[in-house]
Amino acid sequence: MLQKAPAKRPLPRISRNLFVLVAVLVFLESAAFGGSYFLNTRYYVSTDNAQVDGDQIQINAPASGTVTEWSIDQGQTVERNQIVGRIQLVGGGPQVERPVRSPGAGTIAVNDVIEGSYVNAGAELATAYDPASVYITARIEDTDISEVHQGALVDVSVDAYPKTAVTGVVSTIQESVASNFTYLPPPGLADPSNPTRVDQYVPVRVALTSTGGAQLLPGMNVTVHIHKQ
Repeated sequence: MLQKAPAKRPLPRISRNLFVLVAVLVFLESAAFGGSYFLNTRYYVSTDNAQVDGDQIQINAPASGTVTEWSIDQGQTVERNQIVGRIQLVGGGPQVERPVRSPGAGTIAVNDVIEGSYVNAGAELATAYDPASVYITARIEDTDISEVHQGALVDVSVDAYPKTAVTGVVSTIQESVASNFTYLPPPGLADPSNPTRVDQYVPVRVALTSTGGAQLLPGMNVTVHIHKQ
């Protein structure tokens, strides 16, 4: 004699309510994400392929020899024409020292020198940046560059200062592009004769109008939202 399968028990009311609550929360989160994405793409050209940049001040070796009296380090400020070290020339005659001078005023960002090391004439010993010349370099996909215009307002989110409002304006749109090879392109876009696709990016310079008190240093990663016009 066949036995009847036990009847399934209905979900308790609390379980049904919890299931409905979770479903509603998932829906609201998806709607919020979709709405945010729609608003961002409608009103902004956004990219996280951007960094704090600046005009470099390169301190180079005036001659070949041994570095002595090196007096600067990363984060230190230097003045124009300041002597930051000396190069002791090598040879059979009297040992002559040549001063190493900073060609401009700024803050040392890269220090590649070890006291007592040998360097060749023209070698880059350190790199400084003028804080007054700091700006943002954003790389915009060529498919979006038509929406970017000189003078457009820019909202900047700095990874190191996520709660600080930083703003700027588009000052320069470079006329050439930078290429980036993308392997395994999306389906339908692959060229059988050339399996790699080249992504094209246009460098855009953003002049800062407000840093919100944050100390922006070259190399910091940022996300930019360029207002469409």
